[in-house]
Amino acid sequence: MDELQSKDTQVPEMNELENQTQQEKPLEQTDDPVSEQKPSGIADTKVKTEWTLTKLKSVQELGDTIITPVVDKLKTSLKEEEDPVMRKRRNRQRKKQEVAAKRIASTIVVIFLLALAITGYVGYSYVKSSLGPIDSNAAKVIQVEIPEGSSTKEIGNILVKNKLIKNATIFNYYSKLKSYNNFQSGFYNLDQTMSVDELAKALQESGTPTPVDPIAGKVLVIEGYTIDQIAKAVTDNVNTKDEDDKTGFSSKEFLETVQNPDFINRMAAKYPTLLGSLPAANSGVKYQLEGYLFPATYDYGEKTSMEELIEKMIAATDANLQTYYSQIPNSGMNVNQILTLASLVEKEGATDEDRRNIASVFYNRLNIDMPLQSNIAILYAMGKLGEKTTLAEDAAIDTNINSPYNIYVNPGLMPGPVGSPSLAAIQATVNPNKTDYYYFVADVTTGTVYYSATIEEHNQNVEKYVNSKLNQ
Repeated sequence: MDELQSKDTQVPEMNELENQTQQEKPLEQTDDPVSEQKPSGIADTKVKTEWTLTKLKSVQELGDTIITPVVDKLKTSLKEEEDPVMRKRRNRQRKKQEVAAKRIASTIVVIFLLALAITGYVGYSYVKSSLGPIDSNAAKVIQVEIPEGSSTKEIGNILVKNKLIKNATIFNYYSKLKSYNNFQSGFYNLDQTMSVDELAKALQESGTPTPVDPIAGKVLVIEGYTIDQIAKAVTDNVNTKDEDDKTGFSSKEFLETVQNPDFINRMAAKYPTLLGSLPAANSGVKYQLEGYLFPATYDYGEKTSMEELIEKMIAATDANLQTYYSQIPNSGMNVNQILTLASLVEKEGATDEDRRNIASVFYNRLNIDMPLQSNIAILYAMGKLGEKTTLAEDAAIDTNINSPYNIYVNPGLMPGPVGSPSLAAIQATVNPNKTDYYYFVADVTTGTVYYSATIEEHNQNVEKYVNSKLNQ
């Protein structure tokens, strides 16, 4: 009985266990055949884990759903509750910041543009300054050597080194811009008064193969100058703008040298064709070398002597007459006579055509032993040639003066020239026009020259173009 009771007691318990198992089975159902073979404990763990994850996701979603609207609502509430004064103040501050930002931006732009303009102006000024002379008042001569094959850039560096230009690069580009590309090698005497253009042009000329004495200055002999006028000219340095700049030569030394017999003889031996017919000292000439010093500009150095300077003038005359030496004998004259007549032509004629016509008048008179009757020679004899004279003084000139230069009385030529004729006057004398004129007179107001073949016609011209205007 007891055993039976025990069995009975146990039966319900088993039934209860089976019922519980049946209730839990649906949770264990799975399509995975492997799962069915796992112990029940593992299945329970997996189910619980999946459930937990599902719940957490639901809670997160729920939180977002709840919190976000709350935050948005709070922000809206704060905006609605914001103080209008604070809002205006903040807007005003924002506008001030915007204005300040605009001002700063504008200032930056202005500063940039100003800096750009200043930079451009400074650059332009520097380039312009670099193209001009280093020192417009400099008198010192600088000797430079340009090696053969030097490039424009290398030449620019040489000029910068010798303080003749400021910038080699600017010299290089400017030379290319102006097509200064034919620079010659050799030695050059340059100075700081020269611009880049002047330097470039000078360097396009042939330099000397060896160094020469730097040029200290220049002497100018003007066409028609007498020796007395040249004596004053040699004291003035025309190489500067300063009118008071002197050469270091004196008029006294010049006159002593030009009359020195030993010097004259040495020159005659050195230039026999030119000075072979030089008038003798006792021929009545004032200066033997009058008319033989060619009008031109002459360089001199610090060591140039007076004899060297005068010889340059004689050598220039000889060089300019080389073309005419073969023609002069055909005229029936010698070199001295040609220069003598040319000195009158120089003063009487202003144009090449007038010079050729006036030369023809003198030749026509010489051919018939008629006096040349030129006031120029009389003024020279009086020591007034080259001085300013009035029309009345010219009209009242003493044509009876006792002088070999008085060609109003003495037929033929004077013993020597009365000044240094120009090349144009020499050319007109060697190759004059062919005319029948024996007279000429110039209008005292216009300078126009009127020619005539008869004395009657000439007198009419004199009355019309000279006498009638003396009292005006």
